[in-house]
Amino acid sequence: MAGALLLGCNVAGAGAGSGSAALSRALSFRYVGDSGQDETINQQLEITNTSGRSVVPVLSFSALDKNHQALPQVKVSTVYGSDRGTLVAPYGTSVDILRFSGPGEHDVADVDVTVRSTATARIPAGVHDVTTQALDSEGREISRFERFSRVRLTNEDGQPVFVRVAYVVWDQPPKGVTQQAVEVTAVGGLTAVPAHGTAVVQVTGAAAAAVARHSHGPAVSIKAYNSQ
Repeated sequence: MAGALLLGCNVAGAGAGSGSAALSRALSFRYVGDSGQDETINQQLEITNTSGRSVVPVLSFSALDKNHQALPQVKVSTVYGSDRGTLVAPYGTSVDILRFSGPGEHDVADVDVTVRSTATARIPAGVHDVTTQALDSEGREISRFERFSRVRLTNEDGQPVFVRVAYVVWDQPPKGVTQQAVEVTAVGGLTAVPAHGTAVVQVTGAAAAAVARHSHGPAVSIKAYNSQ
C-alpha cells in the first residue's frame, strides 16, 4: 500500500459562475494511505485550499490501484462529508477520511478526485483543529475508550467556529492493509465553539448506543471537523 500518492484531480461542476470555478481551481488534493507514523489515521484525503476563503466542496472519487488503474467496483465515501457538502475546508490544509467498500477495497493505493461544486462557507473555519476530550457524567476527563457521556470541544483560534463531532470505530486489518472506519456515528449536531474557548456536547441517542457497544474496544476516535 502506497504511503502518499499525488492525485489526479478533475474539476467539474463549476458551472455556477466564475466564482465557483475559481474556488474549484484553488483546491488541490493528496491521498495518504498510510503516513508511516504511529497513531496517525490512515486513508486521509489532504485538501489544500489557496483561495483565502473557507470553502464547502462537493467531491466525488474513483478508486485506483497501485498501477493507477481504476477499481470500478470499489465505492468511495467519506467520514466528514467532503462528498456531500458537510465539510468546510479552511484556507490552508485540512483533511477528510476516506472509506472504501466492495470488491478490491484492499487494493486501493490512490484516488482520482472530481470537484462537483464549490461554495464559500457561510461560517469561516478556523486554522487549527478543534480538539476533543471525553468526559464522564460528572465532567471528569476520561479516555475515549471508556463509556463517556459528554465531549468537550476546545478552539485555539481567535474566532468562533462551528463543528460537527464524529465517533469513529476502526477495523483491525492485517499488516500491510490500511485501517479504515467501519462505523461512524454523529455526536450531537452543529456546535458553536467560542474563540479561545470550549463547548460541551452531550452524548445521547445513537451516539450513546455506539459508545456503549464499543467502549473498552481497541480502536475508536472522537473527531471534530469544521462544518456548517
